[in-house]
Amino acid sequence: MSHSFFALLSRMKYIHRWALMRNAREENLSEHCLEVGILTHALCLIGNKKLNKKLSVDRAVLRALYHDAAEILTGDMPTPVKYRKEELKTAYKKVEKEAEERLLSTLPDYLEEEYRKVFFPEEEENTAYENKLIKAADKLSALIKCEEELRSGNQEFATAAASTRKKIEEMAEELTELKIFMEDFLPAYGKTLDELTE
Repeated sequence: MSHSFFALLSRMKYIHRWALMRNAREENLSEHCLEVGILTHALCLIGNKKLNKKLSVDRAVLRALYHDAAEILTGDMPTPVKYRKEELKTAYKKVEKEAEERLLSTLPDYLEEEYRKVFFPEEEENTAYENKLIKAADKLSALIKCEEELRSGNQEFATAAASTRKKIEEMAEELTELKIFMEDFLPAYGKTLDELTE
């Protein structure tokens, strides 16, 4: 019997983000999820190594890699639409959950339980905090994209960059890992390859 889960996941590369805006360089869901996974990894390691926390790095990174997988079936709902009203947010969460269940149904029984733990994790020690770090990594990825667009002369992203930076600064008041990343690593994103490798 053929199962379609991984074939569906491979379609992440066809889902374009920032659909309501003119992009100097399009970003797809696959690259976004990878970047969120990388950033989540960094935030969790900062938490464990610098702040003596006991975060489950592997669990958080794995969840970050799949954090937007439902968009394979739903498409990317623009943030201003998704979060404009509580009713829309609630309705979208329901659609997202149904899409995740549909994705899981494309797995054989012997794998479904393991992937269910990724999509619908049980509350364990630090799970709620790791969720916040994944959300912070998602916002960081958005800010990196916005600032990249601004550097390429695309002023279409000016408002999104400002509001995303404000949200991240608010999140950093609670998440010290995020504050450290912003200070130690974010400034390098504006440099050229030659500057980065000097």
